Amino acid sequence: MIYLDNNATTPVAPEVSSAMDKCLRDTFGNPSSSHKFGVTAKKAVETAREQVAGLVNAKADEIFFTSGGTEANNMALIGTAMKYKSGHIITSCIEHPSVMNPLKHLESLGFNVTYLPVNKYGMVTASDVLRNINKNTILISIMHSNNETGSIQPVNAIGKVAKSIGITFHCDAAQSVGKVPVNVNSLNVNLLTIVSHKFYGPKGIGALYIKNGTSIKPIIYGASHEHGIRPGTENVAGIVGLGKASSLAKKEMKHRTESMKHLSQILHGELQKNIPGVKLNGHASRRLPNTLNISFPNVSGASLLSRSGKEIAASTGSACHAGKLTPSDVLTAMGISDRDALSSLRISLGRSNTITQIRIAAKAIVKAYRSF
Repeated sequence: MIYLDNNATTPVAPEVSSAMDKCLRDTFGNPSSSHKFGVTAKKAVETAREQVAGLVNAKADEIFFTSGGTEANNMALIGTAMKYKSGHIITSCIEHPSVMNPLKHLESLGFNVTYLPVNKYGMVTASDVLRNINKNTILISIMHSNNETGSIQPVNAIGKVAKSIGITFHCDAAQSVGKVPVNVNSLNVNLLTIVSHKFYGPKGIGALYIKNGTSIKPIIYGASHEHGIRPGTENVAGIVGLGKASSLAKKEMKHRTESMKHLSQILHGELQKNIPGVKLNGHASRRLPNTLNISFPNVSGASLLSRSGKEIAASTGSACHAGKLTPSDVLTAMGISDRDALSSLRISLGRSNTITQIRIAAKAIVKAYRSF
């Protein structure tokens, strides 16, 4: 089976698993301990912090380790809200549930949230953000790229707006870090979410970039780990894995982006050639190089995936509720009809995919489509 679901998760890179294995065997000390075993573990954590910082052009002391993207997003949103205690928040209508649901929680506590619409490409505009800022706005949270379509938001322009007014700006970059260059300084972000398992690191570990001078309240309480922002004994092996994945991504970034773009163009071209009427959802060029979200005429994406499921692993944006498929909220927010949304597949390529695999995958999809 050819794996084409890398936006859901990626396989752990061999270099990462090797570094983690060595850590699990040799670096078992508690980083808070003062003896040599603790000092060794602390050094491993700080080395990884520098590696993560290097990937996004941050300073090491601006990286705070978390259990993953969901915790990082909750820390950013709820931690900022609790600092102000009340106010107005701006986001988009296509954010990940780990952003949407914390915001729904904050609404229940009396915060006001504006959910900006997106255009046909699944993108917001900086001018729309600016129009919705008011005197009570305390936070803006816009993802860097969408997990379903791969469309990349104009984060740097939005960041300039937020910075000029002095509003905290959070960016969920879970799908982008490790796939495309992400520079926290040029993006003008105060807070940025990083997720290890989206770029060949382990699950259960992530990080939140907190720009120096930006403060948030902790959302869990304990000892003074991570400067008191995220207490709890560090997941040393996971942190080492994230660090190694970050150094690999930085080293391979140019090759990864060029390779993914080339392979996705081949796959898209094969599908267009053999299935008249296929539609690409999202922006044609301002999107992740590994991501294709495609609607197929007159078939269900779930059914198409089922018929080709023994040969490829991909996903749909549809959800199943009480035995009935419902269209992707992201695609319908873009103005795509329920019918076309239900006919879509998300195909997300990875580091190990080859041209041969992509051509085989294209044939499998075409064969499955023609079987209807």
